[in-house]
Amino acid sequence: MNGGVVVTMSAPVIVVPSELEPATLQYGDTVTLSSFDKCVVPFPVTALLVFDRPIHEPAETVKKALARALAHYRPIAGRLAAGADGEVCLACTDEGVTFVAASATCALGLEELATSAAVLKGLAVYYPGDICGDADPLLLVQVTEFSCGGFVVGVSWNHIVADGAGMGQFLEAFGELARGVSPPSVAPVRRWDDTLPGLPPSMVAAQKSTMSHEPQDLAYLDVTVPASLIGRIKAESGGTVYEAVTAVLWKCRTRAAMSSSSQGEVDSNPESLAPLAFPCNMRAHAGAGDGYYGNCVTVQTVPATRAAVAASSISDLVRLIRRAKEKAPDILSSSCSSSSVNGNGDGVAEEQPQLGWYDAVAVVSWHNLGFDAADFGSGAPARVMWYGERNVVPGCVVCPSGNGGKDDGVRVSSIFVKPEHVDAFLGELEGLAAST
Repeated sequence: MNGGVVVTMSAPVIVVPSELEPATLQYGDTVTLSSFDKCVVPFPVTALLVFDRPIHEPAETVKKALARALAHYRPIAGRLAAGADGEVCLACTDEGVTFVAASATCALGLEELATSAAVLKGLAVYYPGDICGDADPLLLVQVTEFSCGGFVVGVSWNHIVADGAGMGQFLEAFGELARGVSPPSVAPVRRWDDTLPGLPPSMVAAQKSTMSHEPQDLAYLDVTVPASLIGRIKAESGGTVYEAVTAVLWKCRTRAAMSSSSQGEVDSNPESLAPLAFPCNMRAHAGAGDGYYGNCVTVQTVPATRAAVAASSISDLVRLIRRAKEKAPDILSSSCSSSSVNGNGDGVAEEQPQLGWYDAVAVVSWHNLGFDAADFGSGAPARVMWYGERNVVPGCVVCPSGNGGKDDGVRVSSIFVKPEHVDAFLGELEGLAAST
């Protein structure tokens, strides 16, 4: 496989909910957005599920299963609309989702695929803008068949309809229906129980503002944080795999951003902020029922200067990350203040300085969310990847382990460094790995 691979796409078709499946919501129903949904800007997210073992007629199999899945997850086949109270809601209009069948002129090579942004770009359908429009479908699906029989299922969705855990649940059900399992093992729930705690309006506004920057072009990188490095960090800090990987990425990316730019300039203010942001799944803390697939995350921020991040040990950064995670449930308290958003836990609300677009970095984990459990008939994906050319914040996704968990490390899909900082970032990562 190489950058000259040709991906031929068929004309898009619209897939609507099947009438052969039972539905918990009906045509014409509406779903009010929760406070967690309102935190989210309607930006697109794209996941690529790579299968190296064939199934019979992948495109047709997936398309039929998609129609069945939409019957159970009917709001995904609808549109954003104004409700009776004038607030934006999810309307079950049955206008459907976009589906594209495609074929590639080569065999599926996992390593080559991961490192070729040009090929990855051709494996999914994308929204026309950086932000999804109200009239756009809430989900876009493409199935690309390779000459070896392997295939890729690319899904792009409007984040307002589901967070990562919700989309992982949908994809797992999607696969079950492709294999003839009906109804899905988890009964879907989209309506939020208003008796459960939510987020105060001030926090909704604060979290939404973190996603208000104009996206810029950054380099796409697929990297591996070695298992040996992760093991050493866990032994020293007692942290989780996610905390270890996040600390490594935060430190390496910050040091790279302080390096010489392509114009030969060096960052002159190491005391400027370089905060880390990461989402926390609040389902258990908020009491969301089993099967809820709407948004239920908050964004925790770890404030720190560039100099502090660059000079800190990985173990110290792990402790900062863990402290912020432990503070996440506090934001559901009626007495929470703006300090809860920042994760500093000092009980003092303070006005935060305005950050530049490139200052912060977001690290998201797709581990244990269901992406790697999507099985359309030939087993779990060999790889799960996130792909994007532009993002509302510089960020990355810590992807589930492929190859049955046999990867020698944790794979990360990222768009969080400028092209002139790529070599510095890779050098920092290599240096940390070599120190084990």
